[in-house]
Amino acid sequence: MDTGRATLALIGNTPLAPIRHGIPGVEVYAKLEYFNPTGSVKDRAVKGMVEQALAADLLAGRALIEATSGNTGIALAAVGAALRFPVHIVMPANASPERKRLLATLGAAVTYTDPLEGTDGAQAEARRLVAAEPERYYYPDQYANPANWQAHYHGTGPEIWEQSRRRVTHFVAGLGTAGTFVGASRFLRRQGVRCTAVQPDTPLHGLEGWKHMPTVEHVPAIYDAELCADPIEVATPEAYRIAVAAGRYLGLPLSPSSAANLAAALRTARAAGAGAVVVTVFPDNSLKYLADDFWSQHDDGLADPFA
Repeated sequence: MDTGRATLALIGNTPLAPIRHGIPGVEVYAKLEYFNPTGSVKDRAVKGMVEQALAADLLAGRALIEATSGNTGIALAAVGAALRFPVHIVMPANASPERKRLLATLGAAVTYTDPLEGTDGAQAEARRLVAAEPERYYYPDQYANPANWQAHYHGTGPEIWEQSRRRVTHFVAGLGTAGTFVGASRFLRRQGVRCTAVQPDTPLHGLEGWKHMPTVEHVPAIYDAELCADPIEVATPEAYRIAVAAGRYLGLPLSPSSAANLAAALRTARAAGAGAVVVTVFPDNSLKYLADDFWSQHDDGLADPFA
C-alpha cells in the first residue's frame, strides 16, 4: 500500500473514552478524534471528499482549493502531499501559529483573509479564486459537500453505537461546518438517540471554526436544524476553563472546541439523570492552541469541575 492510501486507511475508528465526573448514575464518553492521522475530526470529511473527487477524476491537472479555519486545511494538505496533488488553502489570518506552521510544513499554498470576516470571508475568497481560474482549481466546499456529513453517517455514528455497546442515549456535538453533528445524528437518531447541537453563545467568540447559527450570514448548506433536539450554547470563557481543568484533573489536553463539547455533555448528563449514556466528540487536542493566552489565565486554585 502506498503512503497516500495508507494515510486514508488510518482515518476513523478512534477510541471512545470514559470521562470522570460527579453526576450520579450517568455515564459520559468522548470520541478522541485527535487520534486521527493529522490530529482532528476533519480527517474524516477530507477522506470522504478526496475519495469522491478521485473517483470522479476531478483532480486531474487541478489543485484542490478549500476554505477552512485550519484543521480541514491541514488534513487536506497532508493527504494532498501523500497522494501527490496540489492543495491551496484559504483561511482567516488569525489562525493559530501552529496551524500556519503545519500548513507550511505540508507544502500547501495558503491565502490569508480578513480575520474579522471569519470563515465566511475565506469561503468568499475561495469562490472568487475558482471563478477567476476555473480550470486551475477543484473546490469541494466542505460547507455544502454531502461527503462531509456522510463520512460521519457511515463512520462516526456507527462507531459510537457499537463502542457504547448500543447503549448511548444522548449525543452532543458542536457546529462548525455541521458535518460531524449532522452525519452522526442522522445515524444515531435512527437508533433512538437524542441529539444535541452545541454552538457559541455569541457571534463573537473564541471557539475556532464554530458558528453561532442564529446570527451567521451563511448557514452551511449541509446543516439540518431539525436534527437538534435541545441546542446548547457555551460561552468561550467556560470552554477555556474546562480546557485548562481537563488537562489538570483528567490528563486530557483539550482544545477549546473539545472543552465546549465536554461542558455541554456534562450539562446534558445532569439534565438527563440516572441511566443516561452521554457521548460527545473531542474534535482535536490542545497542541494547535498552545500559543493562546488563556492557558495562563487560571491559577493553581482552579477547582476540579469533574469531582
